[in-house]
Amino acid sequence: MKNFNFYIPCLVLVTLLLSCNNKKFTEVVEVPLPTAQEKISVGIPDDVKADEGAFQLEKLPYSYEALAPNISTVTLEMHYSKHYLTYTNNLNKAVAGTELENLTIEEILAKLDLNDANTRNNAGGYYNHTLYWQIMGPKAGGKPTDILAEVIATDFGSFENFVTLFKDEATKQFGSGWVWLVVDNTGKLQVTSTQNQDNPLMKNALIPGTPILALDVWEHAYYLDYQYKRKIYIDAFFNVINWKKVAENYDAAIKK
Repeated sequence: MKNFNFYIPCLVLVTLLLSCNNKKFTEVVEVPLPTAQEKISVGIPDDVKADEGAFQLEKLPYSYEALAPNISTVTLEMHYSKHYLTYTNNLNKAVAGTELENLTIEEILAKLDLNDANTRNNAGGYYNHTLYWQIMGPKAGGKPTDILAEVIATDFGSFENFVTLFKDEATKQFGSGWVWLVVDNTGKLQVTSTQNQDNPLMKNALIPGTPILALDVWEHAYYLDYQYKRKIYIDAFFNVINWKKVAENYDAAIKK
């Protein structure tokens, strides 16, 4: 197994209690200690295997370090090998022995009982992350070309208008969730968002449609790299979008 070693400076949180007129104020101060370092070893994506079941992990089409500095090696490794793996294993447990076990993930999302929080959360988590990995890549970013570029210009007025709308939707999303570019039921491109692990394939979707681009705005997707500064993460995401893959997703969606 190939390992990558990283050294991350540790921070000590010092809590100061200040007394004034018998009132206490608590101040939390981050004190960097540049001489103290923690060694972290990161493996490779192919070493991560889901438990036996109906669904397996989507193979990550690039290495953990491939999207740096926009998405760090440590963030991508944690996201893929911990969060995504957990959703996959939990989904397999949830559908085992049920009528859902032999369905595709898209069929499960369209059919599932929204009151079944366990299946809803894990099926969504599996599908959403699978798409998220696919539409990113190294040496990516830029703008779409050919038919997808034309459709974006037609449906949003310009690529710049689309970027503004998508970033605004991602920035204003309250709490955990996802932002999507979808082909709606009329064949038009639309930007929408969902809470938690919901997605536009579910019955409760505000704008139903086939997702062709997905942005994860859960804190685990960006907190190690950008802390609370989600907007910087959103900007960085556009540097790693694989527009060729998004175009393939669009072609597949309009042929349905």
